Formats: sequence, C-alpha cells, structure tokens
Amino acid sequence: MKNVSNSLGTESISKLLIKQATPASIGILVMSLNILIDTIFVGNWIGPIAIAAINVVLPISFFISALGMSIGIGGSSIISRALGANNKEKALFAFGNQITLTLLVTLTMTVLGLFYANSLIPTFGGKGDIFEPAKIYYTIVLYGVPFLALCMMGNTVIRAEGKPKFAMYAMLIPSVGNLILDYVFINVLDYGMQGAAWATTASYMLCFFFIAWFFITKRSELNIGLHHLKLSKSIVSEISSLGFVTLARQAAVSVTYLLMNNILFDLGGVNSVTSYGIVGRMLMFALFPVFGITQGFLPIAGYNYGAKNYHRVKETIYTAIKYAALLATLIFIVLMIFPDNITQLFTSDADILQQTPQDMRWVFAATPIIAIQLIGAAYFQAIGKATPALLLTLTRQGFFFIPLILILPTYYGELGVWISFPIADTLATIVTGYFLKREIDKTTKQLKTSNNTEKTNRN
Repeated sequence: MKNVSNSLGTESISKLLIKQATPASIGILVMSLNILIDTIFVGNWIGPIAIAAINVVLPISFFISALGMSIGIGGSSIISRALGANNKEKALFAFGNQITLTLLVTLTMTVLGLFYANSLIPTFGGKGDIFEPAKIYYTIVLYGVPFLALCMMGNTVIRAEGKPKFAMYAMLIPSVGNLILDYVFINVLDYGMQGAAWATTASYMLCFFFIAWFFITKRSELNIGLHHLKLSKSIVSEISSLGFVTLARQAAVSVTYLLMNNILFDLGGVNSVTSYGIVGRMLMFALFPVFGITQGFLPIAGYNYGAKNYHRVKETIYTAIKYAALLATLIFIVLMIFPDNITQLFTSDADILQQTPQDMRWVFAATPIIAIQLIGAAYFQAIGKATPALLLTLTRQGFFFIPLILILPTYYGELGVWISFPIADTLATIVTGYFLKREIDKTTKQLKTSNNTEKTNRN
C-alpha cells in the first residue's frame, strides 16, 4: 500500500492544510450539527428543561470519552513523528497501546460513573426539576461512552497517517445516524429523554463499527499484531504525558460546566442554565472551521518536525493561524448580527429568547483572536513537548476563566459570568502568542544551524 503519510512532507503547506482541514471541518461540522439539532429537537419536542438536563450530562460523559481522545491524540503525535522519521514499528506499538489503554481506562470510568450517578448529576448542576430527566439521559448515554472513546481514539490515528477523508466519514456516520434516530425515537415513537439518549448511544456504536472496519480490512498503514497490544512502559509514558494535555483540557471544560451550571442556577435558575446550554451548543457548532484547521494542522506539523523540515514547520504555523483567524472573524460577524434568529431555533420560551442573545454576544466577543491560542497550544502537542502544551492548554480555562467566573459574579452578578469569556480569551491569546513566538524563534535558529551545517559539508 502506498504510504500516504509521505505527502505530509512534500506537498505545499496551503494545499496540505486545506486537504487535511476540509474533511476535519466537515466532520466537526456534522458532529456539531448533530449536537445542535439534537438540542433543537429536545427543546421543541420535549421542552426547555431537556436542554438543561443534557447540558448537565455532557461534561460527565464527554470527560470519560475524552480519555479516549487524549490517548488518541497523545499516541497520534507519536505516530506522526515516527512515520516522519521512518520508524514504523514504533508507530505500530503506539497504536496497539492506544487500543489497550482506551479499553482499560474508559470501561473502568464508565462503571464508576454509573455507580456514582446519583452523586455526580447534582454536583454538575442537575438539581430540582432537572435531576430526573438528566438521570434518564445520563444512564443510557454512559453505556455508549466506551464506544465513543474508541471512536475518538481511532479517528485521530486515521488522521495522523494522512487519511482525513476516512476520519471525516467516521464523524459523519454517527452524526447522520443520530439525527435519524432522534426523529424516530423522540418524534415518532414518543420515547422522550430515553429516545434522545438511545439515539445518541446507537450513533456511537455506528461510528465504532466503521472505524473497526477501517482497520480490520487493512485500509490503514498500521496493521498491528497481537504483540503490539501489550503495554510498553516507554510508549505508555509518552502517550500519557502528551495525552494528558487533552485530558487536562477536557477536565477543565468539565469543571467549567460544573461551575457554570451551579453558578447560573443560583443566579438565574433553570432559564440561565438553559441559556448556557444553547450558547454552549453554538460554541461547539460555530467554531467548526477553526477547530478543523487546528485538527488539520496537527499531523502536518508533527510529521515535518519529526522529519526535521523546520522551514515547513514554520510555514505550517503561519498558514494555519492566517486561515483560522480569517474564519474566526467571519464567524464573529455572523454571531454578532444574528443571535436572536439563532436562539429562536432552539425554543419559543419568551424569557429565554430575551436573555440568550446578549449572553451569546458576550461569549463570542473575542472570537477573532482565538486562532493564535488554538494553533499555539496545538503546536507544542504536535511536536511532543508535553509540558508547555499542557500549560498553554490550561491557560484559558484553568488559569483565567475559572478564577474569573468565581470572582466577577460577586461584583457584577450574572453579567460577571458572561464577560469572563472574552476576558479569558484575550489573556490566554497574549500568553500563548508570547510562548509560540519564542518557540518559532528557536525553530528558526535550528533551521539556520541546519543550513550552515549543510553548506559546510558541501564545501
């Protein structure tokens, strides 16, 4: 089979980024549309409280599934660099260890999550009238979370070996499946929250079957044997250190949901939690092309760094930031103009229609500058520098946003919660930009040293 990954080191950066980012963007778009339309369905067919219930469950289920994503991204960084350095055996062991780790960790967490359901749901804001529908949704969705974790892990591996179209298909299948099943289970069969939950769980299984088919039928370059599944201390250590970056980010997101749901419930009740549920879905959906650029950027940067093509690494960074910033600005303009129309898609409740548009404007106020923040943090992860990747990943959520939402509401009430979003984005962008520039300068120095060495050798 042709080694498609080799193109990551030869094709033009702009062409590669478009080729890698477009399928990733489409996949994220459809996945985000799935979440968005799912929310619209439950909001209109079940009621506004169902939006609040799902918003409570998401951080818990996403954190467990993010274990698979973190293992996937950590291992995929190893795979990209190993393929760039022509070390295929290391890539195979990385993939095999990813599978074993994902199964062990997510199954354990799922069992614990089900056992402590009655404690976790209220902790994440599932109080009062929200608790019962949240528990129904949570219990069923958690059955499908190990499948989702394996899908997230496998998807990053497919992209790491330079096959973004298959990665896109892996995201399209469950998204389309979920929308169809939502309609059948909720609207036709009138299963309510159970129907929404089973539609989601079944869609995760569809995704898993596709990814398993991809690897079993040898469409991948990574044809592992049983011995590759045996955990290797060095591989596990590297996967863990790099994957912890993603896990820490998702943990920060889950803590954010926990705090936001509880703070907003105390300040504004169910309506404020529902408003955050709608805005949260738009955060997942609206930024899909920017996240697509970030996903497309990772394997290109990782491969060329592994191959020591430092001039291509530098070009990849600048090109990714340029494209992502342009797209983020366009998204910002649309959201500033049409927040009322967007909110009307989710609900007809007069109070929520009045509250949510202004909340949405605050949340997306700093969107044009987030490209530096996203690409900068992703770059350190792509090149295998776990510590700076971790710190920069936590900068926005952990170092700035969480302290802000704990402090500002004391002085500004609920407004303090919403203005925390643009303030945190601005501060995180400044910090990330500083460290990214310092790393680019270091890469430029390495390039000059490499060029001088080549000239000396030729002479």
